[in-house]
Amino acid sequence: MILATCHCGRVSLEVQSEPAEVTDCNCSICRRYGVLWAYYSPRQVRVLTHEAAQDTYQWGEEKIAFHRCAHCGCVSHWASLDPARDRMGVNARLMPLELLSKVRVRHLDGADTEEYVD
Repeated sequence: MILATCHCGRVSLEVQSEPAEVTDCNCSICRRYGVLWAYYSPRQVRVLTHEAAQDTYQWGEEKIAFHRCAHCGCVSHWASLDPARDRMGVNARLMPLELLSKVRVRHLDGADTEEYVD
């Protein structure tokens, strides 16, 4: 079990396994957040929070909501608003540093082509 925790500890996520790779996306929001996404099925992730610890953000007609700690501001994950979609992103920068040093980083051109450029 891997634990990903925000800076203040009010939001944590338990994931069943280490990511094989993470994604560094350059879209308008991900590059501002500075996140590395590890993708999982929502069934593989348990979100642990204290009461009223999370805020969410979505814009336009997008199909995902970004979650962050309401206290320290760390982006913890994104979740699909489509219940049929079996995928979510966990901010791997909240995982232990020694784990991240072993993981392949993929680069996604989310700003333009939606293709990996590595």
